Amino acid sequence: MDATQLNHIYKTIPEDKIPWVMDHLPNCLLEVLNKQDIKACKIADLGCGIGTYSLYLARLGFDIFGIDYSEVAIEKAKQIFKLNQMKGEFITLDLTQKTERILPVSDFAFDYEVLHHIFPKDRVQYFKNVFDLLSDNGMYLSVCFSEDDKCFGGEGKFRKTPLGTTLYFSNENEIRQLSSPLFEILELKTIDIPGKRDSHKAIYCLMQKKSTT
Repeated sequence: MDATQLNHIYKTIPEDKIPWVMDHLPNCLLEVLNKQDIKACKIADLGCGIGTYSLYLARLGFDIFGIDYSEVAIEKAKQIFKLNQMKGEFITLDLTQKTERILPVSDFAFDYEVLHHIFPKDRVQYFKNVFDLLSDNGMYLSVCFSEDDKCFGGEGKFRKTPLGTTLYFSNENEIRQLSSPLFEILELKTIDIPGKRDSHKAIYCLMQKKSTT
């Protein structure tokens, strides 16, 4: 999905109709924070959209750094934080491209329902950028649609959505091969995640940045 298409979605579709915009934190993310005892640190919300997850985390005391490809989404995230009198840093950036921009170092990063928007040819650079923005031993959670999911046509690696976007559906082995050069995999599994219409099969991968020394 290019930035123009993404901006069009955020400009023309009501927020409650955009499939990935939720008003609550995903259970699997909350469970990681609790299980790993992750508290009051710098968190990078990758593909943050309009900042609904970031807002929830800010209220829990986390220092928020949100990144999204869409400048329209980023402006909405800034507005939501201002309206709620919360602090957070939000920038527009394409993490599938090599960047010279110095990013704030985060202790934890996550992308939820984001990676399936990134095709395999762009994923290696994306993971390198995530690696670079993490602190030593920083953790990273990624949750993306599994090829076993039956929505959007029900089969194939590339599938069209009702919004006209194209998603790439992964399997556990793909995510393992993508992650292993840079991260230690702490947990890799297929889970069910809720959607606005139906539940989805998703690949859940919790990782820790490998030491560079």
